Amino acid sequence: MNTVPNTFNQPLGGNEMPRFGGPATMMRLPTQETAAGLDAAFIGVPFDIGTSNRPGARLAPRQIRDESRMLRPYNMATRAAPFNSLQVADIGDVPINTFNLQKSMTIIESFYDEVLEHDCRPLTLGGDHTIALPILRAMRKKYGPIGLIHVDAHADINEHMFGEKIAHGTPFRRAVEEGLLDCDRVVQIGLRGTGYAADDFDWSREQGFRVVPAEECWNTSLVSLMAEVREKIGGGPVYISFDIDGIDPAYAPGTGTVEIAGLTVPQALEIIRGAWGLDIVGGDLVEVSPPYDTSGNTALLAANLLYEMLCVLPGVQRK
Repeated sequence: MNTVPNTFNQPLGGNEMPRFGGPATMMRLPTQETAAGLDAAFIGVPFDIGTSNRPGARLAPRQIRDESRMLRPYNMATRAAPFNSLQVADIGDVPINTFNLQKSMTIIESFYDEVLEHDCRPLTLGGDHTIALPILRAMRKKYGPIGLIHVDAHADINEHMFGEKIAHGTPFRRAVEEGLLDCDRVVQIGLRGTGYAADDFDWSREQGFRVVPAEECWNTSLVSLMAEVREKIGGGPVYISFDIDGIDPAYAPGTGTVEIAGLTVPQALEIIRGAWGLDIVGGDLVEVSPPYDTSGNTALLAANLLYEMLCVLPGVQRK
């Protein structure tokens, strides 16, 4: 049995407290009010007022935390031991304004400004995909334009939605316009479904993004793709933004804008594990909608993917 230094926070083990008990935090980790002294922090953003179809993502942070109770500290597949090498805690939820989207953007950005001041890498439990924009705004102030691994059924590059510039279908167009992204270091994986015009995906390509439609991923491992991704976006800070609807609804039905024929769960793991060695400065998992997740399996998958993001952060030991 490994001896773990007592200087690092540890998830509450299943032999210390039954899995259905203990703190209602991500992986039953300790909490603290700020990111001071942390290498990484789990943060909830209970926000879904940018959603265009089925609501409910505001409830996801709590549900993802609940479904994380089965996660154990050591990654048996990759041999990553994040809690032996990083100080990690759950610092709670961003106090968004439920009735005002624009004010919420400012609140979220300010919250992440403070997190990043502590040189802490945030892992975010969304929330709808609108929240990526204020997070990237904070990242830009810390790191400059950054690379992006974006997993999604949708490109989220709409010019507007019902005339509104900020919603869950627009964050990455706004991010390009505001200079938040290093466009030659952006990859979008899993795009699919019907659209309005070819520009729905072609605009991304015109910016320099590598666009990987879901059809390119069918019936194949994504290990070779991720080798290409590392070559394209390495050499600088990278953010991971993972919309759960990038996964096929057979595995992740509890989301707001469902599209058929998506990625598999093993492919999702290959994408995140394939980011090992990059300078990952943070990540988010968005668009889980608990009211449409009757089995809890979508939130369970989300919790596991967030754990996998933790396991590929710089400084994580492999044993």
